[in-house]
Amino acid sequence: MLLREVEYARPATIEEAIALLSGYDGARALAGGQTLVNVMKARAAAPDVLVDLADLDELRRIGFSADQSALELGAMVTSTQIGASSEVEVARPVLAEVVSTIADVQVRNRGTIGGNICVNDPTNHLPPLLVALNATMTIRSVAGERIVAAEEFLIGVYTTAVEEGELLTKVSVPTRRPGSGDAMDGVTLGAHGTYLVSAAASVSPGGVRIAIGCVSAAPVRATAMEQRLASGDFSEASVRAAAEGLGASLDPPSDVHASADYRRHLAEVSAVRAVLRAAQRAKG
Repeated sequence: MLLREVEYARPATIEEAIALLSGYDGARALAGGQTLVNVMKARAAAPDVLVDLADLDELRRIGFSADQSALELGAMVTSTQIGASSEVEVARPVLAEVVSTIADVQVRNRGTIGGNICVNDPTNHLPPLLVALNATMTIRSVAGERIVAAEEFLIGVYTTAVEEGELLTKVSVPTRRPGSGDAMDGVTLGAHGTYLVSAAASVSPGGVRIAIGCVSAAPVRATAMEQRLASGDFSEASVRAAAEGLGASLDPPSDVHASADYRRHLAEVSAVRAVLRAAQRAKG
């Protein structure tokens, strides 16, 4: 289906982009376009103005914060850039590992980290991972800048903390500390398909963070499992025991791909696998 008529703008600066987004009620930011353009073709969304971010080089940068405590990824950084980045390899290699499993090369070349999380499709790879990694999002508007934790940023299906007139500019991920490890596991529709259920885990000297995807409108923290592992015992028996009851605490949907009960089962299995792998990496 052809797109309906829409105004198009390609700002040269972030300030100009924000002015456009705040100046039109029906304005939408265009990043890689992997989702938005298809949604527009299906007439499920009809923005009045598309604000193309392609020329904003500031949003394509990968680097470190001034104190080196965080890896900073511009919102327009593509999956391909993440996969090839030496900074990512040093700071949080799990990011490169996970993006390499997203769809295919063409999608990874165009799809951006900002677009992936702003769409917040429950089946997407990055939202649960960024929750487990305790990432923060930087959002700018004409009023200034604010920083939102990943858990608060990801509100619901296709819904995030980015409001009208605002723009996600940066994703910050704490750099890996000695004795820490990260992993993601799950079941997908095909080798590079979307997830039926996913689980991301980050093990560090301070404890473990576990996030489950595809079981709700936004990633779900497995806090009870985290608390049971607070002793630091990551033996297989301990991790399996900690995961007991996780599925029963979830209320996932049923669809043509999986029943709710099957997703509950997959959540426990995936969480165990993710934590065990993250713990093994923490040792190494």
